[in-house]
Amino acid sequence: AVPRTRILATGGASHNKNILQVLSDVFNVPVFTIDTANSACLGSAYRAIHGLVAEKNVSLADVVKLAPEPRLAVTPTPGAEEV
Repeated sequence: AVPRTRILATGGASHNKNILQVLSDVFNVPVFTIDTANSACLGSAYRAIHGLVAEKNVSLADVVKLAPEPRLAVTPTPGAEEV
């Protein structure tokens, strides 16, 4: 089965449940967060690791699999997609 779309929210706004709920309702998908202070640095670190192991045919997806699982923050409000 193909996984459903989801939003991964990072940064300061990811600590505001009201903002996350709006995102979830507008896009009708669950919103997840990760526990990191600077997501741009985290992404850069994963790309750097990928660059180091690229000669060994390791995909970026395999590198990112080492990351902690995002936590479910909010789900769409029932009926929001009809608004």
